[in-house]
Amino acid sequence: MSQLILLPGKERSLLRRHPWIFAGSVGRLKGQARAGDTVEVLADDGRFLARAAYSPDSQIRARVWTFAEGVSVDDVFFKRRIGEAVARRRALPELAREQGIRLLHGESDGLPGVICDQYGLGPDATLVLQLTSTGGEKWRKAIVSALVQATGCARVYERSDSDVRALEGLKAVTGWLHGEAPAGDISIEENGVRLLVDVVGGHKTGFYLDQRENRRLTGALAADKAVLNCFCYTGGFSLQALAGGAASVLSIDSSGPALATAKRNVALNPALPAERAEWWEADVFQALRQLRQEGRRFDLIVLDPPKFAPSAAHAARAARAYKDINLLGFRLLNPGGYLLTYSCSGGIGVDLFQKIVAGAAQDAGVDARILRHLAAGPDHPIALAFPEGEYLKGLLCQV
Repeated sequence: MSQLILLPGKERSLLRRHPWIFAGSVGRLKGQARAGDTVEVLADDGRFLARAAYSPDSQIRARVWTFAEGVSVDDVFFKRRIGEAVARRRALPELAREQGIRLLHGESDGLPGVICDQYGLGPDATLVLQLTSTGGEKWRKAIVSALVQATGCARVYERSDSDVRALEGLKAVTGWLHGEAPAGDISIEENGVRLLVDVVGGHKTGFYLDQRENRRLTGALAADKAVLNCFCYTGGFSLQALAGGAASVLSIDSSGPALATAKRNVALNPALPAERAEWWEADVFQALRQLRQEGRRFDLIVLDPPKFAPSAAHAARAARAYKDINLLGFRLLNPGGYLLTYSCSGGIGVDLFQKIVAGAAQDAGVDARILRHLAAGPDHPIALAFPEGEYLKGLLCQV
C-alpha cells in the first residue's frame, strides 16, 4: 500500500479525528497511487495515522476511511460500516415509520463523499446514492452491494451529478445500479402529506429530506396565518402550511417545473384547501421587493434559499445575499409574525448566520427574538470531529 507522508506538525487535525487531509499538509507520496486508491497516512516521524482514499486532483488530497491501523478497507469494511449506519437509523423510534430517510451521511457516518437516501418503506423502497469522492467512486460496487444487503430495497439509483465531483476530477454519473425503475411515480408521505419525489431529475437525490422536522414545525405554526414560502421548490413547506390550517399560502420559485410538481403535490392531497394556495414563478429577490411595494404583509415567512456559499471563499458575497432576503422578509412580517430562515451553505457557519439575520432585523427596524435554533433531523448526524457536517442551520424568529 502506498504511503502519504505529512509535513511536520500537520498530523494534529487527524489526531482530533478530522477526516480531511488537505494538499498543503502533504509532504510526499511514497509509492504509486491512483484516484480513489487507499493509502496509508503517516506522520513525518513515521507514526500511523489513518487509511484514506487518495484524490490527486482535489485540494482535499485524501479522505479518511479509518483511523484504526488494524482495519482493512475492503468489501467487508463497507458491509460493516453501512450496516452500522442503517442500524443506527432503524434504532431511532422517531424515524421508525418515516418514508424519506437519509441512510448514509458522508463523513458523519465514516463514509466520506457517500450519501444515500431512502424513499418508501419495505422491499419496494428506492435508494438514491450520491458519490462525491474518488474513494466512493472506486468502491461503488461494494457500497451498492452493502446497501442492498442492509436494507433489502428493490432498487438503487445513482445521482452522482453534483458539481463538487468536478473538484475531484470526476464526471457526472447517473443511472440505475440495482433493480429497475418503478412502474409509476415515486412518492412518500411526510407529516401526513403525500409528496412526489423525482429521483432522476429533482434536486439533490430528489427531495430535501433534511428539512423534514422543520416542515412539521411550519405546519404547527401556520393555523389561520398568511404564509409566504420563498424558494419553495416542490412545495414541501407550502403543503405543510396548508395542512396546518393556513389562511393563505403564497409560494415563490424561479423554476417552472418545480412549481408544476408542487401543484401536482397539492392534487395528491385532496383534503388540502388548494384554493388557498397561490404560486409565483419569479426571482425571489425581485418578488420580495414587489410584495413590499404592493404593501403585502404576512404572518409567517419561510426563507429556504439554495446554497449561496459552497465554501468559505464565497462567504462574503453570500452574506450579502442572506442579509438582503432576511431584511426584506422582516419588512414583510406583521407584528408578532414568524420568520423561519435557513442557510444550507457550508461556508456560512452558525454564528455568522445568526449575525447576518440580526443585522437584517436591525436594518429593517424591527425588534426580533430567536425562539428556536433549527437544524436537520437525526438521520443527518454531525460527527463531533467534523463540524463541517452541520451545513443546514436555521432560526425561528418572531418580531
